[in-house]
Amino acid sequence: MRAVAKRLGGAILAAGLLCAAPAFALDAIVEKKVFEMPSYTTTGGGTIKNVRIGWESYGKLNDAKDNVILVTHFFSGSSHAAGKYKAEDAAPGYWDSIIGPGKPLDTDKYFIVSSDTLVNLSPKDPTVVTTGPASINPDTGKPYGMTFPVVTIRDFVNVQKALLDSLGVKSLQAVMGGSMGSLQALEWGAAYPDMVKRVIAAIGGAEADPFLIGWLNLWAAPIKLDPNWQGGDYYGKAEPKAGLTEALKLVTLHARHWKWADATFGRKWAEEGKDPRAAMNNQFAIEVWLDKAAAARASVSDANHFLYLVKANQTFVAGNGGSLDEGLAKIKAPVLLIPSADDMVFPPERAMRPLKDRLEKQGVAVEYTDAITSTLGHLDGVANIAKAGDTIAKFLAK
Repeated sequence: MRAVAKRLGGAILAAGLLCAAPAFALDAIVEKKVFEMPSYTTTGGGTIKNVRIGWESYGKLNDAKDNVILVTHFFSGSSHAAGKYKAEDAAPGYWDSIIGPGKPLDTDKYFIVSSDTLVNLSPKDPTVVTTGPASINPDTGKPYGMTFPVVTIRDFVNVQKALLDSLGVKSLQAVMGGSMGSLQALEWGAAYPDMVKRVIAAIGGAEADPFLIGWLNLWAAPIKLDPNWQGGDYYGKAEPKAGLTEALKLVTLHARHWKWADATFGRKWAEEGKDPRAAMNNQFAIEVWLDKAAAARASVSDANHFLYLVKANQTFVAGNGGSLDEGLAKIKAPVLLIPSADDMVFPPERAMRPLKDRLEKQGVAVEYTDAITSTLGHLDGVANIAKAGDTIAKFLAK
């Protein structure tokens, strides 16, 4: 187990999905807990039995149970937002730079909760607990595969709500998330407006626009083209590892920016003396990096889970209805929007700036910060969230 976790930490770092450990990491060993539900009915009417979701927390729940901040994770992330499972872990959770004593999400004041979503990308990760297509359907004794009900961002939120109910939590000081996590944060504001006091949405938007829907289709395509996918019926057989790896290469590059590629690789060859013009197998350095990063992530991921996450993101409209304006009108809480200047997944001019205008027209108090600028593109909202730390702390203090 320890060897697997150690290898996993290296894999995640290689994939560029976690930032380096900050100077003052959360001084705590984090415990992974499991929340269980006998059954859950999706927004589409499907039934999922024996739901199990992993979660972790930082700080202490007060007696009134009103000091809670919920952190919701991104597409390829998990509940591991801060701290380490073991002192020797390669890196802490992805937002450790803003979670901990004296940090913007101050664990001396707040009780921070984070949970794995349904259909989490990485069911093979020993630190992830999730129910999805790779889980056993108790009615058949076999993995669900593509018979698993379609799930939405609202379903992720509803399961989180059940988790908080089990803890006796009636109100949230804030819900905060990045990328797919920001979709969940906004959905929380629309779904449970009387429970949420603040919404903090980083590197996201209020809906998947047509261009993003198309991109997500491209993310999914290599899996479906892999002959081992077999329409999702591959459990116990050769898995569509090649297709999944190619899909994760698309995700990895799309989440970055050409400024990062120029600065990190330029046109360097993968191997000295092997000019890419001389032979088809000779590659550039960035090609080899993408291959290795995606293969590392694929080793703990599941192809069907990837496809279900794609669908959940494609179908997202805040409020889980047909009209975005109707959905946004349900949000009562003040909203802080944190874009990444060079985001190529949710470009600010297509996503967060129009969202700011829409929310203001609905009478919602909105703050918008341009604090996150670097060369990482979309990933800046994960790796460099601390740049918005002062803004987050001030927003929470209001």
